[in-house]
Amino acid sequence: MSASLEKGIHALKEVIDAPIASYFNSCVHCGLCAEACLFYLETGDPKYTPIHKLEPLRRVYEQEYTLLGRLKKWTGLSKPVTDDELDQWQELVYDSCTMCGRCSLVCPVGNDIVYMVRKLREGMAVSGHVPDGIKGAAKRTVEIGGPMGLKWPAVANVIKKAEEATGLTIPVDQAGADYLVLLSSMEIVNFPEYLEALAKIFNKAGITFTLASDAFEATNAGIQIGNSDLARVIVSRIVDAAERLKVNNVLSPECGHAYMAVRWEGPNLIGRPYSFKVVHVLELLDELRQKGVLKVKDKFKEKLILHDPCQIVRRGGVLNAPEPLVQMVAENYIPVADKQMWNWCCGGGGGASAIHTEEAEALRAKAFGIKKRQIEDAGVKTMVTFCANCRIVMEEAIDHYEMDTQLLGLTELLAEHLED
Repeated sequence: MSASLEKGIHALKEVIDAPIASYFNSCVHCGLCAEACLFYLETGDPKYTPIHKLEPLRRVYEQEYTLLGRLKKWTGLSKPVTDDELDQWQELVYDSCTMCGRCSLVCPVGNDIVYMVRKLREGMAVSGHVPDGIKGAAKRTVEIGGPMGLKWPAVANVIKKAEEATGLTIPVDQAGADYLVLLSSMEIVNFPEYLEALAKIFNKAGITFTLASDAFEATNAGIQIGNSDLARVIVSRIVDAAERLKVNNVLSPECGHAYMAVRWEGPNLIGRPYSFKVVHVLELLDELRQKGVLKVKDKFKEKLILHDPCQIVRRGGVLNAPEPLVQMVAENYIPVADKQMWNWCCGGGGGASAIHTEEAEALRAKAFGIKKRQIEDAGVKTMVTFCANCRIVMEEAIDHYEMDTQLLGLTELLAEHLED
């Protein structure tokens, strides 16, 4: 056994806790999780069944913590997990799992399969069985500040252009503001208009905000790769900046995994409660809508549907804010059958969008078939969403299929139609 594999197996032994033991023991092998997975449904390949993706973890659990498993291991009936096997499983654990949580939602005995995948990724990370794309993103986040290698001067340039476009000041390192605004690299690079939209909305609402020059990145590649130590470093930057600037709230951007990391994972990672509140941007927008602060001068005319990002809605709990906001700004909003917690993943969450191998990209395009049919069945040419990662992944798929479809960001759409 190689040293890296030995460390990986040891890591798997360490992460197997009471919940994981109970999940493996209570699994009834019903196959419902397969029907909830877009990779299985679009390929028809049983290897993409969610519970099957956990086979190395299950075998380590059985061999180390059950009497029958130990006997099977001793007699050679149960083979040890090998480097080659983990290498094969890399595709199943990273390329074909976005940790969207639909499988956990449908499990009849309540097994949290996403939790188990997260734990398996920890062993994969220690043993070195991680796609280069995610590995590189994590390294850049820790060493430079963000998964795309952005440094503060690049962000400062986006801020300058946003100020020129809006005529508004975007504060940086301002103590005592109501909100510390976080961004994801994808918003900075691909959708800089998001920051312009925020400036307009904050100005309209009379709310103070600031960015932090040492903690602008919200994306947490540590969670995506399966390394809690890295995840803790990334979250700690945000916590330190928020406490230094004495803000009341930290505003998570539209990015789904960024929200999950800072809102739900963060306190556990740093080992203590926050001194501030974490709010997703849509939660704030809906609060302003209910108070009558946000009013639109006109509405978007074309028919459109809404894509609910998994990590924000199904797993993050922001269930009721998106639809009323869309209805406020869109004249011809068409609800889809699978919406809110039941919506289908874009196919690129959980770090999958950072994997740029030919096989991974082909698989994402194949998995997009569900979203493609959703768009076609509704008879629309516009989809709105509120996750920068979802937009990037779906734009790539739309180009792949040569679809006549435009994707819009909900925050930007609201700002564009905001009453003067």
